[in-house]
Amino acid sequence: MRTYDFAPLWRSTIGFDRLFDLAEMAQRASEDNYPPYNIERLADDRYQISLAVAGFSPEDIGITAEQNVVTVEGSKSDKTERDFLYRGISTRGFKRQFNLAEYVQVKSAAFDNGLLTIELVREIPEAMKPRRIAIGDASASNMRKLEAKAAA
Repeated sequence: MRTYDFAPLWRSTIGFDRLFDLAEMAQRASEDNYPPYNIERLADDRYQISLAVAGFSPEDIGITAEQNVVTVEGSKSDKTERDFLYRGISTRGFKRQFNLAEYVQVKSAAFDNGLLTIELVREIPEAMKPRRIAIGDASASNMRKLEAKAAA
């Protein structure tokens, strides 16, 4: 994959810091593909992240949601000494971060048969949702203004 240098853009833009950070993180994330994962859109405002974490137990995995980032970390504490003839199931430690859009929140997480699923929901506050504005009669509006001036 090609690497891009965003330094010239830093010199001539203001307020796009988060956008460039996301681009750089996406570039770095493509280099490491462990553990494999899927991101699904379940509905208009519902999403699901699924990570294949074979060999890990729920106690070995930590999920942190902070601002607009979900971090999934795993570390295997295999205390028993084993003599593997072949080791194909990787249990190395990992840290995977997912950047979330505004108003996307983590609702739940579940672990089943080596698959970790994280449910996400976008909940836009009522004040931010578009609302329909009723158009009143202009003569009624002018009447209210005249009444207000007369009362004052």
